[in-house]
Amino acid sequence: MASQQHEYDDIPGTFVFDAERSRKGYGINMFCMSLLKKENREEFKANEAEYLKKFHMTPEQEDAVLKRDYNRMLELGGNIYFTAKLGATDGHSFQHLAAVMTGSTQQEYASMMLGGGRNVEGNRSRTGRKTPIAAMFTEDKPAAKKAKPAAKKATKQAAKKAVKKSAKKAPKKAAKKSTKKSAAKSKSAKKRK
Repeated sequence: MASQQHEYDDIPGTFVFDAERSRKGYGINMFCMSLLKKENREEFKANEAEYLKKFHMTPEQEDAVLKRDYNRMLELGGNIYFTAKLGATDGHSFQHLAAVMTGSTQQEYASMMLGGGRNVEGNRSRTGRKTPIAAMFTEDKPAAKKAKPAAKKATKQAAKKAVKKSAKKAPKKAAKKSTKKSAAKSKSAKKRK
């Protein structure tokens, strides 16, 4: 089955973990989750290639795991939070993994993040065909104009319904409160006698 193309595939520096990628990466992710148990980590470290056979991964997925190619694991369906368990098994922090995945040292990565993160210029699109700024100016103007009044109308209708609903409940709440108050007063009056 060929992969369906999505607009978010154009986001540089990442692979969006969607349903398709989740299905594709089931074996990698189940392998990574198995590393939560100490006995599994020990078995994996004793013979990595043999241990991976339990999880029915593709040869490309097994190769990515054995090489600790985290970007490739994500591309092949690995979830970043699951693959981090492999890094932890190897004694690495998440910051170390992020540095490796961005091609920098851990100190360079930390400095970049403390400095506000990666510059967005040049990092908006893999292809350059549709940057977020360009997308704002190329949207279908007539459709956008039609959508705005419809959204306003729906919001006004929802607000009216909420007001009506609360107006109906208000007398009932007031009646309950007064009943409770009068019951409490009569109890206190009986205690005084």
